[in-house]
Amino acid sequence: MTPARFEKLKAVLQRRQFNLTIVLENVFDPHNISAVMRTCDAVGIQEIYILNTKIPRHKKWGARSSSSAAKWLTVHQFENTDQCFESIRKRGLKILTTHLGDDAVPLYAVDFTTPLALVFGNEHSGVSDEIRAKADGNFVIPQVGIIQSLNISVACAVTLYEAFRQKEKAGHYQGHEQEIEARVQLLKDWELE
Repeated sequence: MTPARFEKLKAVLQRRQFNLTIVLENVFDPHNISAVMRTCDAVGIQEIYILNTKIPRHKKWGARSSSSAAKWLTVHQFENTDQCFESIRKRGLKILTTHLGDDAVPLYAVDFTTPLALVFGNEHSGVSDEIRAKADGNFVIPQVGIIQSLNISVACAVTLYEAFRQKEKAGHYQGHEQEIEARVQLLKDWELE
């Protein structure tokens, strides 16, 4: 590995956000998952959760849509909702879903500077009732068109760039020294790539 590449990896790691993650519930299309992974990498999200309770476990992602982002992320796959949420809550994250419901707050009312896991549902039915019942809150992306939904990868990108805006304004991308052990281990893993 060249010194320039090593410095690039260190710089990326310093801006990784360990207190914000994405959960994809029963997302069918691996290209949608890959597009979400690419956005996660772009805004410094390190960990992503893939929850498959109704579909088989994914074996690979869409390489073209991820642009190899998966190899730079920590991907957790679960088939059990309780185990997935337990893993997330152990990290001290509050869980929010995105769903058109009466209890939904607008995206811009969410404080993304707090530790959060954001759940996006599948392409057909969105976030399940089970997940919404176990979550800590619900938000919605404001829209004024006839169709009141976005493609999952687009919805995730819109949300993560609002989170990026808030976290950057709050100084979260200034090279945190927290999660040092995780950063050191990731650097070792990345050096092997």
